Amino acid sequence: MANLKEIRIRIKSVKSTQQITKAMKMVSAAKLRKAQDNIIMLRPYAAKLNELIHNLQDSTDTGTPDTAWTRTGEVNKVLLILVTSNKGLCGAFNSSVIRLASQLIADKYAAQHKAGNLQLLCIGKYGFEYFNRRKFPILGNQNTDLFSPVSFSKADAVITSVMKDFSLGEYDHVELIYNEFKNVATQNRIHQQLLPIQLQSVESQKLSLSSPKEYIFEPGKTEILSELLPRSVKIQFYKSILESNASEHGARMTAMDKATENANELLGKLKLYYNSARQAAITKELLEIVGGANALSAGN
Repeated sequence: MANLKEIRIRIKSVKSTQQITKAMKMVSAAKLRKAQDNIIMLRPYAAKLNELIHNLQDSTDTGTPDTAWTRTGEVNKVLLILVTSNKGLCGAFNSSVIRLASQLIADKYAAQHKAGNLQLLCIGKYGFEYFNRRKFPILGNQNTDLFSPVSFSKADAVITSVMKDFSLGEYDHVELIYNEFKNVATQNRIHQQLLPIQLQSVESQKLSLSSPKEYIFEPGKTEILSELLPRSVKIQFYKSILESNASEHGARMTAMDKATENANELLGKLKLYYNSARQAAITKELLEIVGGANALSAGN
């Protein structure tokens, strides 16, 4: 059994840790509110932009426009954009995204990876460090500055470079992997095709055309659609950064709350252990005093 001094030191250590986890929970809660407001404000804009693109496609006689962003073909060169965080202590937030990316590489892009035609673009330190240690080909650096603070201009610089490479044929397929914010305790792992842009199929267009929408276009429909398509890619990428940022703070808030509860439970056990040890020590001392007194009485 540990002595009383060791137990007191451990109780003090757990109390200090509990204070830190409480403080981190409060900081994450404050950051989460702002991050949550940002993503809630962007979602309607992104949804309306997609709706507008689909409406334009429906009313365009030529159907899906043949642009650099919609051309499809054999998938030989692949880029995976992985969004993680720069900091830890957020539960399974980073590991779940990394696990999904590893699973996609093993199941879907094993041939491209074996041929050396797969690259990773890591947003955040954790994803970069994980795949860099395993010698995966990584495009650029860690891109850690995208979260401090999150801004469209920073995201635009990154995705514009990717879009330029895609238009030049450096990649045939670009996929995005991130955590989507649902609530404080829940994040959904998302992987979606970013480029080439997936528009409505012919069957979907026919269903939409059953209730045609009348618009007056200036300039022409195709020109507007060609302008909106690259913008939708940028908005989708920026949205994934905001989703991941809100998810990170929510996951860290939940993890720190759980850590505080665990520290409180451990303190209860340590105090009980301390009281039991203290009571045993007192009982031992009393027995020694009684035994000594009896010995003295017997000697007299």
